[in-house]
Amino acid sequence: MLGAAISDTGVEVFLASNHGFWLNLRGDELFVPYTDFPWFQSATLAQITTVEWPSANHLYWPLLDVDLAVESIRQPELFPLVAKIAPV
Repeated sequence: MLGAAISDTGVEVFLASNHGFWLNLRGDELFVPYTDFPWFQSATLAQITTVEWPSANHLYWPLLDVDLAVESIRQPELFPLVAKIAPV
């Protein structure tokens, strides 16, 4: 599923699966696995693909109210605190 064009925002979600999704940040491809970022696992494609890149190291998903440092996606092992999802 394609997100916004890279030329418009600089960020694109270009593939989503049951394991996570891929981001393209102006040619830098990053995988966002649900095991490290569980709040995306139950999100819709519209929620995942609606992403903003307000600064060099900051991504924001407004429909989910999720903020992530780009570095936390590149090296999740350096960011051991993971939000817990409450049971539905």
